Amino acid sequence: MNFSDVFKSKFLSQVGSISPMDAVITLGVAIALGLIIFFIYKITFSGVMYSGSFNMSLLLMVVITAVIIMTISSNVVLSLGMVGALSIIRFRTVIKDPIDIMYLFWAISMGIIVGAHQYLFALICVLVIAALCFVMSALKKKDKMYLIIVRYRHGASTDVEKSLKSVGGRVRNKAVSKGGIETIVEVNTKVADSDFVEKLLTINGVVSAVLVNYNGEYAE
Repeated sequence: MNFSDVFKSKFLSQVGSISPMDAVITLGVAIALGLIIFFIYKITFSGVMYSGSFNMSLLLMVVITAVIIMTISSNVVLSLGMVGALSIIRFRTVIKDPIDIMYLFWAISMGIIVGAHQYLFALICVLVIAALCFVMSALKKKDKMYLIIVRYRHGASTDVEKSLKSVGGRVRNKAVSKGGIETIVEVNTKVADSDFVEKLLTINGVVSAVLVNYNGEYAE
């Protein structure tokens, strides 16, 4: 028996068939887990602009990955060919938010686990990661910061700086010109309200005061 005979007996003959029941169960579990990821992303999203197409791609990615894993697991030769075919695929879509990359890996991982028929493990992983997403989202909203942009004349510097220090504001930027001063101060959500901004406007020499929601990466 030469190498060709061994290869044929060990690989080419090991072609398993996928039963319709296994296919239905796998697809059903993949769709259910994909929907969980879909709604978690939609609920916890805190970016600038929500993308429904990206969220839908997460659901489809779970299903498609499960189908691929389920198919190649039945045939070793097919799996080698599939790996070679997938290696030439290049994704050109720009991911603006790093958290979106996490969701992509999450969807792909769930598809792999479901395609390998590890349904209970996939369910446990989804529940644990979903709980972490909700906790991190709640902490992020709790620690939300605000920016106060104040424009005032030179004569009001002492009163404005005293008022901003009273709320624990941290100066992020200060621009001085002949026409006046613009100061950007970061404050937390406990002291940032419209009443404080209105009090700044009562100071003689203050031209304008703006309150902006800020998460450390972009202004909302």
